[in-house]
Amino acid sequence: MQMQPTTLLALLLLLLVLAVAPRAAVSRHHTLAAAAETETLDVAASLSRARAAISTDAVSLHQSAAVGRRTRSRRKSGLTLRLHSRDFLPEEQGRHQSYRSLVLERLRRDEARAAAVSARAALAADGVTRADLRPANESEPLYGASLAAAIQGPVVSGVGQGSGEYFSRVGVGSPPRQMYMVLDTGSDVTWVQCQPCADCYQQSDPVFDPSLSGSYAAVSCDSPRCRDLDAAACRNSTGACLYEVAYGDGSYTVGDFATETLTLGDSQPVSNVAIGCGHDNEGLFVGAAGLLALGGGPLSFPSQISANTFSYCLVDRDSPAASTLQFGDGAGGGDPDVVTAPLLRSPRTNTFYYVGLAGISVGGQQLSIPTSAFAMDATGAGGVIVDSGTAVTRLQSSAYAALRDAFVRGTGSLARTSGVSLFDTCYDLSDRTSVEVPAVALRFEGGGTLRLPAKNYLIPVDGAGTYCLAFAPTNAAVSIIGNVQQQGTRVIFDTAKGTVGFSSNKC
Repeated sequence: MQMQPTTLLALLLLLLVLAVAPRAAVSRHHTLAAAAETETLDVAASLSRARAAISTDAVSLHQSAAVGRRTRSRRKSGLTLRLHSRDFLPEEQGRHQSYRSLVLERLRRDEARAAAVSARAALAADGVTRADLRPANESEPLYGASLAAAIQGPVVSGVGQGSGEYFSRVGVGSPPRQMYMVLDTGSDVTWVQCQPCADCYQQSDPVFDPSLSGSYAAVSCDSPRCRDLDAAACRNSTGACLYEVAYGDGSYTVGDFATETLTLGDSQPVSNVAIGCGHDNEGLFVGAAGLLALGGGPLSFPSQISANTFSYCLVDRDSPAASTLQFGDGAGGGDPDVVTAPLLRSPRTNTFYYVGLAGISVGGQQLSIPTSAFAMDATGAGGVIVDSGTAVTRLQSSAYAALRDAFVRGTGSLARTSGVSLFDTCYDLSDRTSVEVPAVALRFEGGGTLRLPAKNYLIPVDGAGTYCLAFAPTNAAVSIIGNVQQQGTRVIFDTAKGTVGFSSNKC
């Protein structure tokens, strides 16, 4: 039987469709699988930001802060504060002739910070108390001869804050005087430098003078707030409370403990906040007037204002743009796609925010890392801290090696180059405008998975195109999720629910 031309054409078309369709389906499947396993790094854009970071005029930061004060919040409750990278403070402008110099300085600070956070966590796990610690040189007065004679009792070493990496403008006193203050989730005591200065480092704003504030009031030695300090003493002549916070990098602040009014952004002033008024301050707090403590202890700012929820979103450290720190209503952001992890607490210290990390994947493949690498034991040793002040994420050496080796296997087509500072896995991307790299994701207890953008783990270390894997090994028991990995993600601490949330692209 002879087949009609139209019938033959239809049959040929049918065979063609059947032949092509499976291949198209397979092609789509491979495309989706590849997208799940890789992330795109925009080399040109990140290099542009890096080069601008050492040449941007600091005026943009001041203007940004001023706009933040003029902008009325639409929320009737809650507090909102604008955040800036420390590298755009006025004192930082022009200090570095090259981006590599800037990166090496950042990494130097970061090593001191990470080491001190680890030491503080280890001391707490070992049950070391304030009475077990003494000043390194007890014969040397810390706060001038007259006040040194009035200080009684032990001095406790605290967490090494380095110099802080993110700042905001905070109004101190009545009327409020705007000051740049370091934001730190690893500290419980808020403080500012105060007149008269026995020894003060250089800051961007005039040093705070408590005599010009109508809301300044000394805290007495028998106050519960004075007893909440790790290191407290009593001024013999007046019975006023004295404080000291000594940081692991050699920085310290000593002075009067007082209550004061703080004004955050355009929010209503918050009165009766216990802060340190530091008359003898030394260290690497370049540009900042002091520190706004966001830790979990009773004297931290969130605890004092009874904020069960607060969140921050950290801008790229090479950007002069601002993001926000929020307390109370609206701090959670209302993102239905938020990745949630359990908030864990050490039995020995309330300061740090530990998170239940269950594993890490590279290129879509779960790494073979024992859960003990991320676990906190009954004494509080080990675990994983989410920290705003540490830059580079620190992992147990075995966990880091597994991540690095998997990443190297997935980047065989990229040109390797020598390591830089604490980074041992670096690439020459000088001839690339963008690259595909293995996706890195953090998997939390409870099933939540946070996939990191490529710019949060493959970062430039100079202006010529050298990029390094931004993780580092540690021999300490505790691991730390640093702010490089948190950039562009709103991190939400909910102490009432016992959760830490991660909401991508919600700055």
